[in-house]
Amino acid sequence: MLKDEVAKALKVLQDGGIILFPTDTIWGIGCDAGNADAVKKIYQLKQRDESKSMIVLLDNDNKLQSYVNEVPDIAYDLIEYAEHPLTLVMPGAKNVAPNLIAADGSIGIRVTKHLFSQQLIQRLRRPLVSTSANISGQPSPKNFNDVSTEVIEGVDYVVDLEQYDLSEKRPSTIMRLDPSGRFEFIRK
Repeated sequence: MLKDEVAKALKVLQDGGIILFPTDTIWGIGCDAGNADAVKKIYQLKQRDESKSMIVLLDNDNKLQSYVNEVPDIAYDLIEYAEHPLTLVMPGAKNVAPNLIAADGSIGIRVTKHLFSQQLIQRLRRPLVSTSANISGQPSPKNFNDVSTEVIEGVDYVVDLEQYDLSEKRPSTIMRLDPSGRFEFIRK
Protein backbone atom coordinates (compact mmCIF):
# COMPACT_ATOMS: atom_id res chain seq x y z
CA MET A 1 0.00 0.00 0.00
CA LEU A 2 1.25 3.48 -0.89
CA LYS A 3 1.15 4.88 2.65
CA ASP A 4 3.15 1.93 4.04
CA GLU A 5 5.79 2.17 1.31
CA VAL A 6 6.17 5.93 1.89
CA ALA A 7 6.66 5.27 5.63
CA LYS A 8 9.26 2.51 5.02
CA ALA A 9 11.19 4.58 2.48
CA LEU A 10 11.06 7.65 4.74
CA LYS A 11 12.65 5.71 7.63
CA VAL A 12 15.50 4.53 5.36
CA LEU A 13 16.11 8.08 4.10
CA GLN A 14 16.06 9.54 7.62
CA ASP A 15 18.64 6.92 8.64
CA GLY A 16 20.94 8.05 5.80
CA GLY A 17 20.11 5.18 3.46
CA ILE A 18 19.44 4.98 -0.26
CA ILE A 19 16.34 3.62 -1.98
CA LEU A 20 15.30 2.22 -5.35
CA PHE A 21 11.95 3.70 -6.31
CA PRO A 22 9.50 4.32 -9.18
CA THR A 23 9.19 7.88 -10.49
CA ASP A 24 7.21 9.72 -13.16
CA THR A 25 10.02 8.70 -15.53
CA ILE A 26 12.31 5.67 -15.10
CA TRP A 27 13.19 3.82 -11.87
CA GLY A 28 15.51 5.90 -9.72
CA ILE A 29 18.04 5.59 -6.94
CA GLY A 30 17.34 8.21 -4.30
CA CYS A 31 18.32 9.68 -0.97
CA ASP A 32 17.80 12.79 1.15
CA ALA A 33 19.22 15.65 -0.94
CA GLY A 34 20.59 17.26 2.23
CA ASN A 35 22.66 14.26 3.29
CA ALA A 36 26.14 14.39 1.69
CA ASP A 37 27.07 10.91 2.98
CA ALA A 38 23.96 9.35 1.40
CA VAL A 39 24.68 11.21 -1.87
CA LYS A 40 28.20 9.74 -1.77
CA LYS A 41 26.72 6.22 -1.38
CA ILE A 42 24.78 6.72 -4.62
CA TYR A 43 27.89 7.89 -6.48
CA GLN A 44 29.72 4.79 -5.22
CA LEU A 45 26.90 2.41 -6.14
CA LYS A 46 26.60 3.89 -9.63
CA GLN A 47 30.43 4.00 -9.97
CA ARG A 48 29.83 7.55 -11.17
CA ASP A 49 32.31 10.41 -11.20
CA GLU A 50 31.25 12.97 -8.59
CA SER A 51 31.76 15.75 -11.14
CA LYS A 52 28.63 14.44 -12.94
CA SER A 53 25.83 15.92 -10.91
CA MET A 54 22.51 14.24 -10.16
CA ILE A 55 19.04 15.76 -10.12
CA VAL A 56 16.69 16.36 -7.23
CA LEU A 57 12.92 16.02 -7.12
CA LEU A 58 10.52 18.47 -5.52
CA ASP A 59 6.85 17.85 -4.86
CA ASN A 60 5.78 21.39 -5.73
CA ASP A 61 7.16 24.27 -7.82
CA ASN A 62 6.53 26.66 -4.90
CA LYS A 63 9.66 25.20 -3.30
CA LEU A 64 12.03 26.08 -6.16
CA GLN A 65 13.10 29.32 -4.46
CA SER A 66 14.31 27.34 -1.45
CA TYR A 67 16.93 25.56 -3.58
CA VAL A 68 17.83 28.05 -6.34
CA ASN A 69 18.92 31.68 -5.78
CA GLU A 70 17.08 33.20 -8.75
CA VAL A 71 14.20 31.30 -10.33
CA PRO A 72 13.23 32.91 -13.64
CA ASP A 73 9.47 33.41 -14.04
CA ILE A 74 9.49 31.26 -17.17
CA ALA A 75 10.49 28.23 -15.06
CA TYR A 76 6.96 28.00 -13.66
CA ASP A 77 5.40 28.12 -17.13
CA LEU A 78 7.82 25.51 -18.46
CA ILE A 79 6.97 23.17 -15.57
CA GLU A 80 3.22 23.75 -15.88
CA TYR A 81 2.99 23.28 -19.65
CA ALA A 82 5.60 20.57 -20.25
CA GLU A 83 4.00 17.54 -21.87
CA HIS A 84 6.69 15.19 -20.53
CA PRO A 85 8.58 15.26 -17.22
CA LEU A 86 11.01 18.18 -17.36
CA THR A 87 14.25 18.70 -15.46
CA LEU A 88 15.47 22.29 -15.25
CA VAL A 89 19.18 22.91 -14.68
CA MET A 90 19.55 26.29 -12.99
CA PRO A 91 22.52 28.16 -11.47
CA GLY A 92 22.70 29.29 -7.87
CA ALA A 93 21.94 26.01 -6.10
CA LYS A 94 21.51 26.24 -2.32
CA ASN A 95 20.29 24.23 0.69
CA VAL A 96 21.32 20.83 -0.69
CA ALA A 97 24.35 18.62 -0.05
CA PRO A 98 27.47 20.26 -1.57
CA ASN A 99 28.26 17.10 -3.58
CA LEU A 100 24.96 17.52 -5.47
CA ILE A 101 25.92 20.94 -6.81
CA ALA A 102 27.71 20.98 -10.17
CA ALA A 103 31.10 22.69 -10.52
CA ASP A 104 29.36 25.70 -12.11
CA GLY A 105 27.04 26.06 -9.10
CA SER A 106 23.98 24.68 -10.89
CA ILE A 107 21.51 21.98 -9.95
CA GLY A 108 18.96 19.98 -11.92
CA ILE A 109 15.46 20.02 -10.42
CA ARG A 110 12.30 18.22 -11.52
CA VAL A 111 8.89 18.77 -9.97
CA THR A 112 7.50 15.25 -9.82
CA LYS A 113 3.90 14.39 -10.55
CA HIS A 114 4.33 10.84 -9.23
CA LEU A 115 2.20 10.23 -6.14
CA PHE A 116 4.75 8.10 -4.25
CA SER A 117 7.58 10.61 -4.82
CA GLN A 118 5.36 13.57 -3.93
CA GLN A 119 4.22 12.01 -0.65
CA LEU A 120 7.74 10.91 0.27
CA ILE A 121 9.14 14.42 -0.34
CA GLN A 122 6.30 15.96 1.69
CA ARG A 123 7.03 13.65 4.63
CA LEU A 124 10.82 14.09 4.33
CA ARG A 125 10.40 17.89 4.03
CA ARG A 126 13.45 18.00 1.75
CA PRO A 127 14.17 17.33 -1.92
CA LEU A 128 14.83 13.76 -2.97
CA VAL A 129 17.85 12.84 -5.09
CA SER A 130 16.80 10.89 -8.16
CA THR A 131 19.26 9.36 -10.58
CA SER A 132 18.70 6.56 -13.06
CA ALA A 133 18.82 3.10 -11.47
CA ASN A 134 21.86 1.85 -13.37
CA ILE A 135 25.62 1.62 -13.10
CA SER A 136 27.25 4.55 -14.97
CA GLY A 137 27.72 3.76 -18.64
CA GLN A 138 25.00 1.10 -18.71
CA PRO A 139 21.58 1.74 -20.30
CA SER A 140 18.89 3.35 -18.14
CA PRO A 141 16.21 0.85 -17.08
CA LYS A 142 12.96 1.15 -19.05
CA ASN A 143 11.11 -0.65 -16.25
CA PHE A 144 11.87 -2.56 -13.02
CA ASN A 145 12.88 -5.73 -14.90
CA ASP A 146 15.79 -3.81 -16.47
CA VAL A 147 17.29 -2.82 -13.09
CA SER A 148 20.48 -4.83 -12.49
CA THR A 149 20.93 -7.15 -9.51
CA GLU A 150 23.97 -5.07 -8.55
CA VAL A 151 21.77 -1.97 -8.11
CA ILE A 152 18.96 -3.87 -6.33
CA GLU A 153 21.44 -5.39 -3.87
CA GLY A 154 23.32 -2.08 -3.47
CA VAL A 155 20.42 -0.02 -2.11
CA ASP A 156 19.07 -0.11 1.44
CA TYR A 157 15.42 -0.46 0.38
CA VAL A 158 13.51 -1.38 -2.78
CA VAL A 159 10.09 0.28 -2.88
CA ASP A 160 7.41 -2.35 -3.41
CA LEU A 161 5.28 -0.44 -5.93
CA GLU A 162 4.96 -0.68 -9.72
CA GLN A 163 7.46 -3.51 -10.02
CA TYR A 164 5.09 -5.37 -12.33
CA ASP A 165 4.44 -2.36 -14.58
CA LEU A 166 6.32 -3.37 -17.72
CA SER A 167 5.47 -0.29 -19.77
CA GLU A 168 8.64 1.28 -21.10
CA LYS A 169 9.46 4.58 -19.41
CA ARG A 170 11.88 7.22 -20.61
CA PRO A 171 14.10 9.74 -18.83
CA SER A 172 12.98 13.36 -18.44
CA THR A 173 13.68 16.14 -20.88
CA ILE A 174 16.54 18.27 -19.54
CA MET A 175 16.72 22.00 -20.15
CA ARG A 176 19.35 24.47 -18.95
CA LEU A 177 17.76 27.73 -17.79
CA ASP A 178 19.62 30.89 -16.80
CA PRO A 179 18.26 33.69 -14.57
CA SER A 180 17.44 35.86 -17.62
CA GLY A 181 15.03 33.16 -18.81
CA ARG A 182 17.18 31.95 -21.73
CA PHE A 183 17.11 28.18 -22.09
CA GLU A 184 18.66 25.39 -24.12
CA PHE A 185 17.84 21.69 -24.37
CA ILE A 186 20.44 19.29 -22.97
CA ARG A 187 18.34 16.15 -23.56
CA LYS A 188 15.05 16.03 -25.45
